[in-house]
Amino acid sequence: MAGAQVALHNAVQMTDETSAPPSPPPLTFRQAFSYWLKLGFISFGGPAGQIALMHQELVERRRWISEGRFLHALNYCMLLPGPEAQQLATYMGWLMHRTWGGVIAGGLFVLPSLFVLIGLSWVYMAFGHVPAIAGVLYGIKPAVTAIVVFAAYRIGSRTLKNAWLYGIALAAFVAIFAFNMPFPLIVLAAAVIGYIGGRRAPGKFSSGGGHGQGAVSSAPAWIDDDTPVPSHAIFSWSRIRRVTAASIGLWVAAIGALTVAYGWDAVLTQMAWFFTKAALLTFGGAYAVLPYVYQGAVETQHWLTASQMIDGLALGETTPGPLIMVVAFVGFVGGWSKEIFGAGSPFLAGAVAATVVTFFTFLPSFFFIFVGAPFIESTHGKIKFTAPLTAITAAVVGVIVNLAVFFAMHVLWPLGLAGRFEWAAASIGVLAAIALFRFKVGVIKVIVAAGLLGMGWQLMR
Repeated sequence: MAGAQVALHNAVQMTDETSAPPSPPPLTFRQAFSYWLKLGFISFGGPAGQIALMHQELVERRRWISEGRFLHALNYCMLLPGPEAQQLATYMGWLMHRTWGGVIAGGLFVLPSLFVLIGLSWVYMAFGHVPAIAGVLYGIKPAVTAIVVFAAYRIGSRTLKNAWLYGIALAAFVAIFAFNMPFPLIVLAAAVIGYIGGRRAPGKFSSGGGHGQGAVSSAPAWIDDDTPVPSHAIFSWSRIRRVTAASIGLWVAAIGALTVAYGWDAVLTQMAWFFTKAALLTFGGAYAVLPYVYQGAVETQHWLTASQMIDGLALGETTPGPLIMVVAFVGFVGGWSKEIFGAGSPFLAGAVAATVVTFFTFLPSFFFIFVGAPFIESTHGKIKFTAPLTAITAAVVGVIVNLAVFFAMHVLWPLGLAGRFEWAAASIGVLAAIALFRFKVGVIKVIVAAGLLGMGWQLMR
């Protein structure tokens, strides 16, 4: 009898072990480095697409981070000025492998895009418009629109779990699309609604929206919902003071070196100062700050023309990395046009200016993560903190949908709604959407195929 009981116990245990997903193995720094390097080259589709890529890999496929912790970090990054996808990568790298993990994750998210944009900017300035390149851009734009729509669907399906959160997303879309309300005001309103809702109806504003966790959350993660906060992520005022002093000291040293070497009124120094201010105003992503960049770079400083700014935006949309990387194009063209190193070194001038602009644009993002992330980790699972962030995430879904509509209008009616409708671009966009939604084709394959279709259409015209 005892033997039968032991056999039954072993059988039940084996069944449980067979049915329960195994815990993922410990993550090494080398494995993480390899992933962040790969992500830097494939992070197309703007912030929505980039966040979806990270979610698919970190949460669903590799299970390095739990769904709850991923969304908790994402909510914080949505609050910050700057590129939220790059900040989320920095946060994830920091949580898994301390400060250097964050530096590597955030840096590799940007560097491939910087190198690609320097190369494309050189081609643009040296060779002008090439029909084949124009055709590739023509095909990629509707594909990017489809990618943003797909990403909004993926994030919304995991975030909008009840009518309250759907209502917040709809209200955010109407506010920004119909009334052109500033993104910071939308975030503030959502946070207030979430705070009040968390007190009155906490189940509707808890992580997951009161419907429980999905299938992904049932599988254990390397850093799971109930994993204790790592020692380096424990909040302390002394750490905040050290990080603040180091960040400000690095900024002062960099801009001070430019001032000593070239003077305060020099192009490079003024770029550093201007894009530091721009980095602190980028609430709501790249499109929220583009009017400020346009006014300063085109109308005030004359680093580039209005036509060049539009072309740079097209390049920024179709390269990996954050959309705000369009500032690297602005820097390159400005350094080239102003001949900051003399008439004989236009490429060097452009490359150095693009690098300076990128450094000063992204330095505040690292500061915000390294200073604020320990506090955010201390609020994990506390409804009074998570409810406003959940509401903010719902509002951001509406803002992402607005971005998709913005893309679609400019891609399908490039001359305005009174102009001609681009049937070829619409067809490429529909094919890209079918590939993403129905056949789950990867983003890179969709973009390559769309670029080839666009090039073929352009050459046949």
